[in-house]
Amino acid sequence: MNVSNSNASQRKKINQVNQINHVNQINQINQINLRFPTEADEVTVNALDAVFAKENFDFSLRHRVAGAAGGVEPWGEYLQRLRDEARGTNLPEGRVPAEFLLAEVDGEIVGRVSIRFALNDYLYRFGGHIGYGVAPRFRRQGHATEILRQAIGRVRARWQQGDIPGATGDGKILVTCDDENVGSFKTIEACGGVLENRVDNDGALVRRYWI
Repeated sequence: MNVSNSNASQRKKINQVNQINHVNQINQINQINLRFPTEADEVTVNALDAVFAKENFDFSLRHRVAGAAGGVEPWGEYLQRLRDEARGTNLPEGRVPAEFLLAEVDGEIVGRVSIRFALNDYLYRFGGHIGYGVAPRFRRQGHATEILRQAIGRVRARWQQGDIPGATGDGKILVTCDDENVGSFKTIEACGGVLENRVDNDGALVRRYWI
């Protein structure tokens, strides 16, 4: 038996398996669906809030309300606020039109994204147009990149509608992350982000990228 031919055959099989795995991963990523939360999501979102709290990350962005159950705004009021923010109606002073969307794969919530269609002073300096998070057990599977890619598309589509003052469909999108968050800034760079600078936010450096 020719050892060289045998090794070549094994390498070919390994490459074929790797290609199949890569295609399967792409197919899984492409199945990500960004959608608004519903009444049925409350328990799952509460659980994800607890998971992300260990990383000092606010998953749901629910308002804190003293005396309310769990210390946060009731779920129904939260959903109504998200609807108002998406339409740009009933916004408190300083708030901007925004969407909060859950990222779902095969019926399971893997993360979320907050899309701000305009920037106030704080968002311009630190927050950016898009903020996202992927649950720990779903990381390193390409989900963050696909979530950000879809979010970028939603920003541009909304800008093209013409209801955001000063925004155009080909405008630049600001995305930020903590300076030490390697996974996040690699995701941003993979989506075309160009680093403008690093700024200090209460002692922590924040990277500011434009896409």
